[in-house]
Amino acid sequence: MRVYVGLDVHSKWSVFVIEEEDGKVIGRGQIPTTPAGLGRLKEEHRLSPGTAVALETGTVAFYVARELTRLELKAVVIDAHEVRVKAQRPGQKSDRRDAFEICEGLRRGIYRTIVHVPSEEISRLRETLSRRRHFVWVRTGEINAAKRLLRAAGLGHLSKSLGTEAAWEKLLVALPVEGELRSYVAQHGAVWRCVQEQVAVLDEALATQQAPVASAVERLQSVPGVGPIVALTAVAVFSDVSRFGSCKEAASYGGLVPSSNQSGDRDTHGRITKRGSAALRSMLCEAAHHAARPTHPLNPYFAKLCAKAGYKKAVVAVAHRLCRILFAMLRDGAVFDIGKLGVEEGSFRRTRIRHYRLKAVPAVRG
Repeated sequence: MRVYVGLDVHSKWSVFVIEEEDGKVIGRGQIPTTPAGLGRLKEEHRLSPGTAVALETGTVAFYVARELTRLELKAVVIDAHEVRVKAQRPGQKSDRRDAFEICEGLRRGIYRTIVHVPSEEISRLRETLSRRRHFVWVRTGEINAAKRLLRAAGLGHLSKSLGTEAAWEKLLVALPVEGELRSYVAQHGAVWRCVQEQVAVLDEALATQQAPVASAVERLQSVPGVGPIVALTAVAVFSDVSRFGSCKEAASYGGLVPSSNQSGDRDTHGRITKRGSAALRSMLCEAAHHAARPTHPLNPYFAKLCAKAGYKKAVVAVAHRLCRILFAMLRDGAVFDIGKLGVEEGSFRRTRIRHYRLKAVPAVRG
């Protein structure tokens, strides 16, 4: 007999509902959110291996999903927003009701946004990359804060570069000893040094954690402008590339496809959706800035879009293309092939002919 389980997960306790194929509820209750509690759920209700257990996304969803997988149960993680939208009684929310709604939706097959649960190695890599991005943002914030102080004091010429320890020491030497400005800048410099140490520690951790995917990361770095952090982010975000049917689906997962509104004869497209991995999107946009260089193979594509739609839209368009390229390389196990970009490689000169120019103004003699 096939059964379905709905689990409303919380950090300490979880509420479950078990239904048969005809919708009859055969079990309700509450268990602790621990490996022992989940094991007791399986044993007491005699859940056979492969039984589907649905839960919505949350802070402990991946942890519970992995524990269910160890118990040979099929964990189905559903987007929490879709659960709320498709609830039969959204105004009557309770843990018991949520578990029933999740179980009922699983049995009827109404959920479409099923969240991928990555392996422990990929999850660890994702978390390390997330911590690194956090500290990089803090580091950038300290630099910008110090620059604002200098500009407000009329010393903007001293704030050109603060990316190294030597630059901070040189700045402190150039500031006047008296006054609060030197003290404030020294405080921001102290925080910058602390964050810089944490970034270095996380870089060492990434060097160790990337061992299982080292070959894929090395292949992705053959794309001009793609460094180790961008490559690691792509590998961690895509995880299992077989879950995407095409490059278009991968780009949509990164939120880099334009929004659309089609009805009848009207078909309009707007800004990118920004639905999906913000980390991948930001990393690809950073890598896309390299296409502004004439030596980059995507520069012809970038220059044409830049002249037509502007620099920012050209960066997003190149990021979209990079997303598709990286996904295809991971899917096919291939290295970067410039021959597939539709560009020619060589030394080309560009001649510009202007039909008009400003007249030379004669010098006025006194």
